[in-house]
Amino acid sequence: MLLPLAYYGSPSLRKKCVPVPSIDEELKQFISDMHETMLAHRGIGLAASQVHRLINLFITQVPIETAEDKENEGIFRVFLNPKILSVSSELHRRGEGCLSIPKVYGEVERPIAIKVEFTNLEGKKCVEEFEGLEARCILHENDHINGVLFIDRMKGRERQLLEPLLKQIKKKYHPKE
Repeated sequence: MLLPLAYYGSPSLRKKCVPVPSIDEELKQFISDMHETMLAHRGIGLAASQVHRLINLFITQVPIETAEDKENEGIFRVFLNPKILSVSSELHRRGEGCLSIPKVYGEVERPIAIKVEFTNLEGKKCVEEFEGLEARCILHENDHINGVLFIDRMKGRERQLLEPLLKQIKKKYHPKE
């Protein structure tokens, strides 16, 4: 089932999420619905807060480029109660977008590699390292569960230039405010 997205201006995007206490059938169905929603909107990551649920959960499915210059669909991953344990000192600036802020893109500097602790869908505690686009996606989604948007990480004039677009999004999705 497709879930309704929270768009820029929605209070759920600015709230810090709470830990997921346990994994049950309802949560598994919610995660399945999140995955369907993410794919329907052509996303590579989605946080629970982006579908109006304030729990420490996000999913990713980052395409992987193969040696033949083809992309495969990537590995579907579930991150419950994630913690960023470490980040590389080397940073990379790259464009980002967000399903909750449609048609808005901007350059964000992030570490190129990270180490993350999380619980997977089977309830197993995991510690894994990620790099490149997958690390960037995880950091972006982890920001969401802490009430932070990628535009908050943009600086100066580039961020200021987005204001008219952000006002349009608020007006479109939250007309009574």
